[in-house]
Amino acid sequence: MTRPTLLMLHGWGFDAQLWDPLADALADYPIIRWDRGYFSALSEQAVAAPLIGIGHSLGAMLLAERLPEGTPLIAINGFDHFTGPDAVPSRIVERMRTRFAETPREVLIDFRARCGAASVAGPICEERLAADLTLLATGRVASRRDKLLVLNGSADPILPPILRDTAFPGNMRAEQPEAGHLLPLTHPGWCAERIEAFLCE
Repeated sequence: MTRPTLLMLHGWGFDAQLWDPLADALADYPIIRWDRGYFSALSEQAVAAPLIGIGHSLGAMLLAERLPEGTPLIAINGFDHFTGPDAVPSRIVERMRTRFAETPREVLIDFRARCGAASVAGPICEERLAADLTLLATGRVASRRDKLLVLNGSADPILPPILRDTAFPGNMRAEQPEAGHLLPLTHPGWCAERIEAFLCE
């Protein structure tokens, strides 16, 4: 039986290396990683069906918007919108955008630190990071799909509980009680088990 290709897309402030531990845990599947180009070249090569979208954080919203409706999607620390009364207050993201226009590297470092990730030392693409901050502030996608799995961490410092509970409503979901916002890095085995069970249904 032909295994579907896993198309992985990271979230804001990260790159395709985010997926290294999870890709190792799902090594039996063909994997393609898109990269938003925050630290290197933008990479979004075409992917032939059958495929499964796996998006982390903003990556989940972007894949939900871009993949055909019938494509299964796995949202890890993901969301169908980021700001609003049932999500992150808009003023927080607007403050972040204002600060980013003045001190982009500091904002990026602060965000990664909140996530529990190391800083970045090399060059950054301020234009792409700023554009995707705008998507965080204003983006919203259709939240229902025929097949969608939502994985979250109970200790996520980025997504408030109301957003973790309501994003992509009516779909399969699981929550890791000790995890934060970087499930693909911190709990790849836990994610892989649930992804494989989801794909076998």
